[in-house]
Amino acid sequence: MAKINAKEGLRKFIVSIKRNTSRIPLLAFLISFVYYSFNLSCISNTTAKIQGPGMGLFGFMTMLFSMLGLVAFINAFPHRKKVNRPMLVLMFFLVALVIFADVSYRNLIYRAVFDPVNPIAVTESTAYIATAASMLSVHIVLLVISIVLTALLPVYSRLLKKINTNIDVDGYGKMEAIEIERD
Repeated sequence: MAKINAKEGLRKFIVSIKRNTSRIPLLAFLISFVYYSFNLSCISNTTAKIQGPGMGLFGFMTMLFSMLGLVAFINAFPHRKKVNRPMLVLMFFLVALVIFADVSYRNLIYRAVFDPVNPIAVTESTAYIATAASMLSVHIVLLVISIVLTALLPVYSRLLKKINTNIDVDGYGKMEAIEIERD
């Protein structure tokens, strides 16, 4: 049975990150997409309860442009090739549209809850409305973090490449001491 070495596992992980540093912002975008997807029932229930103008469209825009943004990100950073700048610009544009849809949806929630004429009361049975509003704020923050990680990718990729991940092998420096037998 092979012995698991934590130090060697960490070294291999750092080597894989050094080879493809674009995995870091990709992971951040995936986390934000999964976070929104897992809370989609709150968005759907809020849309059904409030029925504000364009709420369904904004929820649809967020899901669609999030998926398209992930595809654009993957195409913007092909493995061991130069960055595909048009796809990178498209990815930033799609993420900006997602943030716009989130902010618009959240504003519609606030408008419905704080309406002076006919406010929607957030009670125990409609707590999903408050959950949706706070979830959208967190989603926006996660997207901004992902954008910052993508924008700073050239900076921290250079820093990661400076990490020494070489293995010291005993006797590697003493190659002249090895005798080769001749027949």
